[in-house]
Amino acid sequence: MDRQKTRLEALKERLREINDLRRAAALLSWDQQTYMPPGGVGARGSQLATLQRLAHERMTDAALGELLEALRSLEVELPADADEAALIRVTRRDYEQATRLPSDFVAEVAEHEVAAYDAWTRARPANDFAAVQPFLERGVELSRRYAAFFPGFAHIADPLIDEADEGMTVAMLQPLFAALRAELVPLVQAIGERPQPAGAFLYQEYAPAQQMALGEEAARLVGYDFERGRIDLTAHPFATSFTTGDVRITTNIKAADVSDALFSTLHECGHAMYEQGIDPAYESTPLARGASAGVHESQSRLWENLVGRSRPFWQFFYPRLQAAFPTQLGAVPLDDFYRAINRVRRSLIRVEADEVTYNLHVIIRFDLELALLTGDLAVADLPDAWHERYERDLGLRAPDDRDGVLQDVHWYGMLPGGGFQGYTLGNVLSAQIFERAKAELPTLHDDIARGELLPLRDWLIAHVYRYGRKYSAPELIERVTGGPLRIEPYIGYLKQKYGELYRL
Repeated sequence: MDRQKTRLEALKERLREINDLRRAAALLSWDQQTYMPPGGVGARGSQLATLQRLAHERMTDAALGELLEALRSLEVELPADADEAALIRVTRRDYEQATRLPSDFVAEVAEHEVAAYDAWTRARPANDFAAVQPFLERGVELSRRYAAFFPGFAHIADPLIDEADEGMTVAMLQPLFAALRAELVPLVQAIGERPQPAGAFLYQEYAPAQQMALGEEAARLVGYDFERGRIDLTAHPFATSFTTGDVRITTNIKAADVSDALFSTLHECGHAMYEQGIDPAYESTPLARGASAGVHESQSRLWENLVGRSRPFWQFFYPRLQAAFPTQLGAVPLDDFYRAINRVRRSLIRVEADEVTYNLHVIIRFDLELALLTGDLAVADLPDAWHERYERDLGLRAPDDRDGVLQDVHWYGMLPGGGFQGYTLGNVLSAQIFERAKAELPTLHDDIARGELLPLRDWLIAHVYRYGRKYSAPELIERVTGGPLRIEPYIGYLKQKYGELYRL
């Protein structure tokens, strides 16, 4: 047993070195998306490629594989839910996945992502799809090469999806999306036939500095720890973790929209609080991350929507918003504001979409990703395909590519495929997890209305956050909710909330 303990400590030391390299790369990426001057792009790509190559070489070192093999007997001897057993199990999966990928390929991807992100930040404001088309074409090619390292898949997107949401496949997601669409389309149509609430007061001039201050106040209210985090500005909001003691978020402020930055901040707080809530004992190991993309999104969407767009939250927070902007909102009743921020309408922009139409945006992107990866859709034809799908599914056509195919950073900073499904999985899971939280926290509604959000955050730490990757997403969902992923709580939540709002 002493020898196994020594091996376990050796494993942790190797993982710490790998983690240090990856977190250093994450810090460079954060800097690129916040403060780095444009002139740093070329060197930053090289720096990230070097760090990712070094991390990958250490992760695929044969000595690490031998160490994991020697620890098999300890893994078997330990209880299945022991932290050490989980560490060995999760590290072995990561090792086996990593050894499929050449280090040069990993470095190539890292360098591509830097250049593609930089191109996107300039192309979107200029409405210049041609400027990023070569980067997207290369991203598709890299995605196909990635899939080829994992032969035996039923669909070329499956390896990419599995990397983000372990165990999920196209064959599993398409029926789920079809079932959601069958429920959502009639609901959108029914709401569209009802009178729409007024909302022009949301789109006046709102000072960015005051918006930022309110976002920070809301972040503190829900439990984001500023001793272990900070908020900065960026083109497309994100959260990133360097350790459980340094988890940062970003937001984007629009002077003519008071709601956009606030909900973006709450969204990223959900991601960040998940990372801040992971058991510190998992630091510098593969366990110190979220269980999956879908589970991670469940937390951002839970705080953004089930809390942030709820009436109890605004019973407490609306007077603060009114005090900050008395000219714009002083005479607007809470009920009018609540209805306005929950207005359902067909729109062009995913990140600004309401809860009811949001998943239709995701399904469009998922379908287009699959077509790009299979070769059924050429990148050059993507803008037209985008417009056609939006006209068919939402009855809208963007006036340009800026609010069309250029709107999402994901295709220009990361590999296509294996990404957007996490948003819809997160929406579904958010309602399922929140339903369980309400059952175990009977005063939750009143707590939120009093501005007491820490009981919910602490419940999530105890039941979701602290486990990191110790359990797979299906295992975690079973532990938290008592059953597998299912859409009924989510559809029930939408129908109840929006049935009341629109008197359906």
